[in-house]
Amino acid sequence: MSSVSYHSGAAAQILRSHQSKAQSYHDVSEPHLRHSHTHRRGRRTRIKNLCPKQRRTRQTTQERQKKGFDRQPNKEDVQQRQQRTTHKVLKISTPIGSDRQKIESSLSFIRNNLPCSSVFSLKKMPSFDPVRAKMEAEGIATSAISAFESTFKSLVSGNTGMIPESTISPAADLVNAETFTDAPDTGLLSKTVVLKLNGGLGTGMGLDKAKSLLKVKGNDTFLDLTAKQIISMRKEFGMKVKFMLMNSFSTSADTLDFFQKNYPGLAAEDGLEMMQNKVPKLDAETFEPATCATDPSNEWCPPGHGDLYAALEGSGCLDALLQAGYKYMFVSNSDNLGATLDLNILTYFARSDAPFMMECCERTANDKKGGHLALRNLDSQLILRESAMCAEEDEDAFQDITKHRYFNTNNLWIRLDKLKEIIIANGGYIPLPMIMNKKTVDPKDDSSQKVIQLETAMGAAIECFKGATAIVVPRTRFAPVKKCDDLLLLRSDAYVLENNKPVLNPLCGGKAPTISLDSKKYKLVGALEEATEGGIPSLVRCEKLKISGFVRMSKGTKFVGAVSIVNNSDEAKFVPSGAITGDIDLTDAVGQGPLKPEIVKTSPIAGQQPGTSGLRKKTKEFMSPNYLENFVQSAYDSIKENGTDLSEGSLLIGGDGRYYNSEAIQIIIKMGVANGVKRFWVGENGLMSTPAVSATIRERGPMWQKAYGSFILTASHNPGGPDEDFGIKYNCENGGPAPDELTDAIYAKTTTIKSYKICKDFPTIDLSKPGITTVKAEDGSSEVSVEVISSTESHVELLKTIFDFAAIKALLDRPDFNMIYDCMYGVNGPYAKEIFVKELGQSEDVCMNATPKDDFNGGHADPNLTYAKELVEIMGLNRKGEAIDTGDRKIPSFGAAADGDGDRNMILGTKFFVSPSDSLAIIAANANKIPFFKAQGGLKAVARSMPTSGAVDRVAEDLNFDLFETPTGWKYFGNLMDSKAIYKGTDYTPFICGEESFGTGSDHVREKDGIWAVLAWLQILAVENSDPSKPLVTVEDIVKNHWKKYGRNYYCRWDFEGVDKTAAESMVDMMRGKFSQYTGKVIDGYEISTADDFTYLDPVDRSLAKNKGIRFLMSDGSRIIFRLSGTAGSGATIRMYIEAFEPEKIDAVASDALSGLVRVALDICDMKGFIGTEEPTVIT
Repeated sequence: MSSVSYHSGAAAQILRSHQSKAQSYHDVSEPHLRHSHTHRRGRRTRIKNLCPKQRRTRQTTQERQKKGFDRQPNKEDVQQRQQRTTHKVLKISTPIGSDRQKIESSLSFIRNNLPCSSVFSLKKMPSFDPVRAKMEAEGIATSAISAFESTFKSLVSGNTGMIPESTISPAADLVNAETFTDAPDTGLLSKTVVLKLNGGLGTGMGLDKAKSLLKVKGNDTFLDLTAKQIISMRKEFGMKVKFMLMNSFSTSADTLDFFQKNYPGLAAEDGLEMMQNKVPKLDAETFEPATCATDPSNEWCPPGHGDLYAALEGSGCLDALLQAGYKYMFVSNSDNLGATLDLNILTYFARSDAPFMMECCERTANDKKGGHLALRNLDSQLILRESAMCAEEDEDAFQDITKHRYFNTNNLWIRLDKLKEIIIANGGYIPLPMIMNKKTVDPKDDSSQKVIQLETAMGAAIECFKGATAIVVPRTRFAPVKKCDDLLLLRSDAYVLENNKPVLNPLCGGKAPTISLDSKKYKLVGALEEATEGGIPSLVRCEKLKISGFVRMSKGTKFVGAVSIVNNSDEAKFVPSGAITGDIDLTDAVGQGPLKPEIVKTSPIAGQQPGTSGLRKKTKEFMSPNYLENFVQSAYDSIKENGTDLSEGSLLIGGDGRYYNSEAIQIIIKMGVANGVKRFWVGENGLMSTPAVSATIRERGPMWQKAYGSFILTASHNPGGPDEDFGIKYNCENGGPAPDELTDAIYAKTTTIKSYKICKDFPTIDLSKPGITTVKAEDGSSEVSVEVISSTESHVELLKTIFDFAAIKALLDRPDFNMIYDCMYGVNGPYAKEIFVKELGQSEDVCMNATPKDDFNGGHADPNLTYAKELVEIMGLNRKGEAIDTGDRKIPSFGAAADGDGDRNMILGTKFFVSPSDSLAIIAANANKIPFFKAQGGLKAVARSMPTSGAVDRVAEDLNFDLFETPTGWKYFGNLMDSKAIYKGTDYTPFICGEESFGTGSDHVREKDGIWAVLAWLQILAVENSDPSKPLVTVEDIVKNHWKKYGRNYYCRWDFEGVDKTAAESMVDMMRGKFSQYTGKVIDGYEISTADDFTYLDPVDRSLAKNKGIRFLMSDGSRIIFRLSGTAGSGATIRMYIEAFEPEKIDAVASDALSGLVRVALDICDMKGFIGTEEPTVIT
């Protein structure tokens, strides 16, 4: 005979109706098919991973099996046990050789009609072994693995988890918390832990970060109010009530960052975070771990808040809390702001001596489809029955709110010592009923692999605690936000804050308004945000609000009584200000006209990962369909989710004038209007240098119009034109580049984007002259203003407060001094003319190549010895920075160059090149000659990028400045500048910083500033030449005097541009793989003391930046550095940095002094072997 086994009950009923010709049904004894509640011995938790006590228990079990006490059951044993259980196993038997196709057809029918069938194949049941192996490899705690194994066995056994009405009785006679009269015992607070469940992302509401970070009242998030509640309680009772969060792997980073920035005191406390475990998603067909090649993180999911117990045990938190003397724990959801630690309830719980207590509320008609509390008839134990546990024939009884009166609020009180006892008794975990969710492995891709996610609920543990109890609490202790209806109500004036807890406004008459928003239009938070971007309407006098279709509201809208609004048109319609009552049909109302947003479908475009200074690609790629639009929409979405209200303040837009600049600005404006931006500032002619953007964000007012950020259209020093490079970056409200977390968020959205928003009918703005254009919606609901502003005003006015322009003018007016400033046809032309011609009274001849061109006149606007060839020759130098024969030609005293977007600089003297590293050190050493620094008591700190030479280090040591070595990228300097203002840390300002890539700046803005560096040198020269009767002190004099005092760091950088990216990465990987071989090795007389990849721990926000440059540090202090540039438009750029320090030999030619070290560097990296050449594109 051949047989196939499956469970009886629903499966048998289906089979009988489908195949009436089955020969026989009878019980079988396959132990692996028995329900998991009756079979525990099969669990295969590895002994070596158990704690000592669990290990002894397991070993004892094995010894009993050897002696026969725990032998495998025979058929008679099984039959006796099955007489005592409703979970019977059936067999279909057919003669060998009969038609098995009919049986397979039957089994297939069962699979398709049961929620979860125990029938899989004719061979074997699914094994937990692959799941266990995956969890162990991930380092998941044994307790969590055991708990998941129990849930897994429930799944594969076919357990439906049904609780028949006949097996339960209503929970009755619960004590009402409002009747408590005992005096509260404040001493219990020192033994109590408050834990908030914070693992949810709120994906059902369209969120992809911690739901608790959603703003719910004014600017306060769930976590703001929770933190304020804890802080307030501590102050009130003079006790440090223990506070914890159970975060998930999806919410941890955002949550901890929030606390570090906003509540550093709480963030610094030990044990603030307990991590929720993660479990594998299961293939819906095989029940093996699911796979996701595109994003392995999608292979995991949270196991539900029932993981609380496994997380407490597996993390060691439970033992630590017990050892510290904690006895009670109050647990609630982070989105339930009504769930505060109530001292009266705590006192009752402690005096009841119950091991577990659940807060319940009376069910109403709105709650009838939710779960309820009940008593199990078998043992009078309190249990929870959810809707998924109710059979169809019991549905009427389930929804009878007069019979089953109470539902679980998920506010739980737990005796920690009793919890530990139960965990030990169950072998290291608490067995909880299974909850099964059918999903796809990639939640954003419905076509991806079908999976099952298994969860458990923490409230279900009530059935595991003998003597567990429940109390009735008022609805004010249950105010979760599960959908946008709840969020609108909470944000409105129907709720007010009392002691940081939302309570119903007394003007509501004791009853909250009933809100019913169109579930299709307002499912996602983004839709509600869009509908209320004009403000939250008043609901304090509203009884009921029903909205069908999409409408827009404002803070002037006041709903009164019962209101029903309908809009059956495709366009969102505006609800007018004033009192609104009764039925209103907006279907035929006037729309928004030019402000009407349109949704345009799109799909992800690969490769939109921003580098250290934004996204840079070929211009034609940016001009391709949806390329710019995808990135800009992803940016707008990320900026809003980062907490910025686009409708408040101004959005600044400007660029360096390269090809496609003007067209891109119009697109960004039209998309901005569709995304809620109400005010734009745009640089005249679309031009604005990068440092000017930073200055404008920081300086331009009034306060209510201040810019919250800016799009900058630039590829910096990269060439421009239709066949060259284009770029875009976003700067934040401090004027600095977007931090990694924001650029990462933008990139993540570019990989999943499905549509973008744009107001196609918004007019094209004339950018050629300053002025304001105001565009109004036809329905009068809103208006948008676009102001074309002076590109130079804010920046120039700021620079005038930093430097002594009168002293600089006296220098420039000297007959023995002349200068030239090469703008390289970039954006700095207008700034140079404004400063040197208008402010300092010089002739326009001072400004060279000062008319911006969209292709930089066919050149490469990069201020170095190679690309600034015209200026370099004028100053009497060659591309190596060496003096050349110029005959009798007069050479300017001072020369400088800018790059395309004006943030870089090159400084030259008469036949003399100043390296960027030396320039930084010299400005720092002479900072007190600059009024900005002198007026503030002098410079406090300096910083350099890691590849920059150590010249400034010696100045910092001599003058007692704080010194920082950071990765390449100005954002790292910005963190240091904002240490006090944003992070409440040490004040490092006044501050000077720089990079070897011709970038220098200070804390006056949050970008490098090319023209600032030029003026800094002119200021130093002006002070040195304050006596016009004395001979001119030259640039060369200042540099050589500096070397005499501090020694000279010989330095050069070789750039290999446009090389094959794969070859470049292979070269770097090769060097990384040989660090241990290089350490201690001597090559051509140079001993390598350290070989590593630079890692930076930010002292301000504690973020860690890895793999920021290959370093070979020699025992004599020399350095060889390799770094791949991430901002090139195509291919890769390998940068090789060479540095050697000489305390006394300061007059050698740099190329001669470094030739031996250059040879060592080329041999170490095998440059020719990987990219085919040792000839660099650029040497600086």
